[in-house]
Amino acid sequence: MKLVIQRVNHADVKVDGEVAGSIGKGLLVFVGVGREDTRAVADKYLKKLLGLRIFEDEAGKTNLSLADVDGQLLMVSQFTLYANCKKGNRPSFIEAGAPDEAESLYEYMIAEAKKTVPVVEHGIFGADMKVSLENDGPFTVILDEAIM
Repeated sequence: MKLVIQRVNHADVKVDGEVAGSIGKGLLVFVGVGREDTRAVADKYLKKLLGLRIFEDEAGKTNLSLADVDGQLLMVSQFTLYANCKKGNRPSFIEAGAPDEAESLYEYMIAEAKKTVPVVEHGIFGADMKVSLENDGPFTVILDEAIM
């Protein structure tokens, strides 16, 4: 699994010109599901994501989590996080999860996040999406197997 997490002031995702998901202050998370990923892996990543202390406290220190700031969550599937560009100029995506399995894990993560985060929005799996955001910082964190 790979997550690209951006702290945002606001973000939205559109499909065919219509807003599929929109948030205010919170986290925009691009979710890449790999071939070997399971619900146990998704749980581990979600726990880390929701516990990250990357929002500033009153002293300006990055010491607060999403819950601490009543932040919102926008999750967007992105298989291209598994692009392998080692050979040639055309990326290979063979390490990305099969679409049906990846969609199932993506939907699982959304459902699990909704159990603790009051506002969870999301894109549409497999759709051509247009993402707009105002990155706060900028502050971007990448979670993958090398870090976890």
